[in-house]
Amino acid sequence: MDRKKFIKTAGIGLGIAIIPGILKSQNVKANKFDTSNTKPKIIKESEGSILNVIGDIQTHKISGLDTNNQIVEWTNNVAPGIGIPPHIHTKEDEIFRVIKGKVELMIGGETIILKSGDIAYAPKNVVHSWKIIGTENASMCTSAFPAGIEIMFAELGKLPPGPPDLAKVSEICAKHGISFV
Repeated sequence: MDRKKFIKTAGIGLGIAIIPGILKSQNVKANKFDTSNTKPKIIKESEGSILNVIGDIQTHKISGLDTNNQIVEWTNNVAPGIGIPPHIHTKEDEIFRVIKGKVELMIGGETIILKSGDIAYAPKNVVHSWKIIGTENASMCTSAFPAGIEIMFAELGKLPPGPPDLAKVSEICAKHGISFV
C-alpha cells in the first residue's frame, strides 16, 4: 500500500472510530452542566460565610446555590495540630490548594507534605486525611464537586464548642456520604 492511500484509509478509520465518542461527549457536557440559572459572583478576601467546623475555621466563598450545585469552594485558617482523620467521600471529589503553611496530606495511603502553592486532588471513594504541621497556622482553598458538602459543614458548625462528640460528628457525616476509617 502506498503512503497516500495508507494515510487516507487510516484517517477515515480513525474518524469513524472517534466521532461517536466526540458526539457523546458533547451531548453529556450540554446536559450535565446547565449554568443557565447561574450568575457571576465576585467574592473579596474578607467576604464569605464563616463556620467553625470542629476547629477548622472555614470561610465559604462559593456554594452550590451559586453554581447550580456544580462546585463549592471555601478557604480556611487552621492552627498547627488540627486536622481531619482518614475518611472517604462517596459523593464528591476535592481539590486542596495550600495558600500558606504546611499541610500533611494522606491520599490513598500515600502521605506528602504540601506547602504554599501545592495542589492535591482527592477523588471520591479514596481514603484521605490532612493535618496542619509546623509552627504557624496554615490556609487552604478547598473545592468540592459536585456541591452539597457545605450543608454538612453548616450542621457540624452548629455543634457546641469544645471537644467534639465523635459519635454525633460521624452521624452527621454519614448522612452526607462521608465515613471515617
